[in-house]
Amino acid sequence: MSSKNAKCGMERAPHRSLLRASGYSDREINKPWVGVVNSFNEIIPGHRHLRQITDAVKQGVIEGGGTPFEFPTIGVCDGIAMGHIGMKYSLPSRELIADSIEIMAKAHQFDALVMVTNCDKIVPGMLIAAGKINIPTIIISGGPMLAGRWKGERVDLKNVFEGVGAAAAGKITEEELKDLEQHACPSCGSCAGMFTANTMNCITEALGMGLPGNGTIPAVMGERIALARMAGLKVMELLEKDIRPRDIITPKSLQNAIAVDMALGGSTNTVLHIPAIAHAAGIDLSLELFDEISRQIPHLCSMSPGGKHFIEDLYYAGGIQAVLKVLADASKLNLDVMTVTTKDLKTNLEGVEVFDEEVIRPFNNPYHKEGGLAILKGNLAPNGSVVKQSAVAPEMYKHSGPARVYNSEEEAIDAIMNGKINPGDVVVIRYEGPRGGPGMREMLGPTSALAGMGLDKSVALLTDGRFSGASRGASIGHISPEAAAGGPIAIVEEGDIIEIDIPARKLNLKVSEEEIKKRLADWKPVEPKIRDGYLVRYSEFVKSADTGAIFKK
Repeated sequence: MSSKNAKCGMERAPHRSLLRASGYSDREINKPWVGVVNSFNEIIPGHRHLRQITDAVKQGVIEGGGTPFEFPTIGVCDGIAMGHIGMKYSLPSRELIADSIEIMAKAHQFDALVMVTNCDKIVPGMLIAAGKINIPTIIISGGPMLAGRWKGERVDLKNVFEGVGAAAAGKITEEELKDLEQHACPSCGSCAGMFTANTMNCITEALGMGLPGNGTIPAVMGERIALARMAGLKVMELLEKDIRPRDIITPKSLQNAIAVDMALGGSTNTVLHIPAIAHAAGIDLSLELFDEISRQIPHLCSMSPGGKHFIEDLYYAGGIQAVLKVLADASKLNLDVMTVTTKDLKTNLEGVEVFDEEVIRPFNNPYHKEGGLAILKGNLAPNGSVVKQSAVAPEMYKHSGPARVYNSEEEAIDAIMNGKINPGDVVVIRYEGPRGGPGMREMLGPTSALAGMGLDKSVALLTDGRFSGASRGASIGHISPEAAAGGPIAIVEEGDIIEIDIPARKLNLKVSEEEIKKRLADWKPVEPKIRDGYLVRYSEFVKSADTGAIFKK
């Protein structure tokens, strides 16, 4: 793949003529072509400022001797899509993003790519595209939002969602909720906690596909613009040295990325996205690897939603490079991996230090002895499920209680908001998986309502769907196989006892094997929730959550 295919020789005169119509001269046409993917739109706060980031990238490309060609891709704001039919479209947008970039890059034969991103599905969509296309590529994010302040405390979007539950329980007034709403999200950027967007931006840096600082430099800082300009300059060096995504995304670098994810206590959504990124780069990656690494890597950073720190604190403490340094000094990383700096990780970490050991704890003094995520299996989740154990109250590490069964998020929220859930219950939300949802929407509404009502330390929530990175509590998602595929979650009945044991990695339905077999034999698929449009096609091709919700071949 090369721009020469589209611009060189007498037979490409029509192609060059079209480029001249756009104002390009021989000077620009003859330079390497760099596609600059801009996911700017005016509805996502994390993307509102990406025109400025993209302009800086293009300046860097020009300075490095290339010709930048900007083109767009779509993006969904998970926060705005949350709690209604819009969230069904969020995860499916990941594949559209990846496919649209592949189409643009291959149709126009770009020599290299810089992808300007920020939020939940856009970051993994772009990394998937990078792995598939495999031409020199850098990912540059727009950076995190600053934390807000309300009544003397720092807050973020999580607090507003939980405020809804608190208002419903009479713990705060509607006027207070309105005031919180106005102060929680004070700037552009990806939401201020270690939710999915910021987790994935940090993972991009740890993986080696983003420059140092990509995950944590706040969106409003001039340093973010300078980093974007450097990304444009560096992609030209990657092109010159022919360093491609599959040289960077390797089994070793993926292990590093998961290790950082565990140290950060990142979003459960990484268990969807990292396997999908690996798959795009031609690498098989199992759920078991997450659990294996979680057992080895302690939880070093207590970040919102489970902790008190925000991304800006991590930035001032030394950022992702400092987290990598702590893990490297403990001999827990592969240091001989290539990065988009054109240097290996060992070289990148020379001189890096931690500036605040409360934000980034020493390896031998962690917040928790194990990593942020845990993979649970059992007769309720034969292929696995995931929980953000760093955000679970210790009293909920082991829990047994009666199932309260709902076939949609809306049914569950209605029950929670109307006081129908009691301490000790296990709320089961099914038919919300990739196929059954369809779209495997995030469910921050139920988890935040339970937290706002003070039930997050006594009620567990299980689903074949997924939870927002802003969720906390005993929220276990990605239960596979999903209900729509006839997984055991489909045959759970009201009042069945469900046993959760996070330390032992177990999730079991306390029903005899004979009864489970009988119920599964009697099970019949439910009618699809969506009958037309993109989601119908999506549901026909998507695989289960334990694969990363990739498409069937």
